[in-house]
Amino acid sequence: MMTPVILLVVMGLVAGIVLTIASKVFFVPVDETVSQVREVLPGANCGACGFAGCDDYAAAIGADHSLSPSLCPVGGAETASAVASILGVEAAAVEPQVAFVKCKGNNENTKQIMEYKGLQTCAAAKNFYGGNWACAQGCLGLGDCVSVCQYNAIKVCDGVAVVDREACIGCGMCEKACPNHVITIAGKNKLVYVACKSTEPGAKARKICQVACIACKKCEKACKFDAIAVTDNLARIDFDKCRNCGLCEKECPTQAISNLRVQKKTAAAQ
Repeated sequence: MMTPVILLVVMGLVAGIVLTIASKVFFVPVDETVSQVREVLPGANCGACGFAGCDDYAAAIGADHSLSPSLCPVGGAETASAVASILGVEAAAVEPQVAFVKCKGNNENTKQIMEYKGLQTCAAAKNFYGGNWACAQGCLGLGDCVSVCQYNAIKVCDGVAVVDREACIGCGMCEKACPNHVITIAGKNKLVYVACKSTEPGAKARKICQVACIACKKCEKACKFDAIAVTDNLARIDFDKCRNCGLCEKECPTQAISNLRVQKKTAAAQ
């Protein structure tokens, strides 16, 4: 009766010895930096840092300590400071990022050309003859951006996506989800932008949307900083040169340019 028990005990001891030896032979040293950095990262796994996710960013820092600790827009300055502290370096200034919707094609400014009853996603609608809006390059309005946002920072209002700038942290998930690429991420201090993506000739663009860029170049001529240029029938702003003066927005005849600066009230208005 004791033989099976003895055999089982012996087998257990042998297995334990083999596993102990194997763990010593195949031991891979763990870089504590990676685990420490991963612990302070927010875990959004959005890829806005340029890596596949928080694990990948932490692993990259572990492999190269010269990598910037300030690449995470979700965590912002606090996370950058924590990562820099682990690495023993100084964190660079982190400019807050925010999403911009380059489209004003709501129900008032443009129109639907058909009743789409397919799968209610922007990606599916785009594959079905470019969607049901007159402008095939604008916001499709079915909320793929909304479904991926973890911060409730973007909603579809009156047929077009609208960003809550206070809630948005610039992770870029909405930008990646948009099949028409009408969403872009830029510094939160950039307050003037072209809210249009149409590259149709001016007459056609205006016909399908009242607030489309018509490539008239008035904005280009008004800019004193050479920050805006019309190429391929669309005005485009160089954020590195833009000073948020708003002259381009004032000259735009179709209101295709948005200016988010707080306007000072004049004495007459007061």
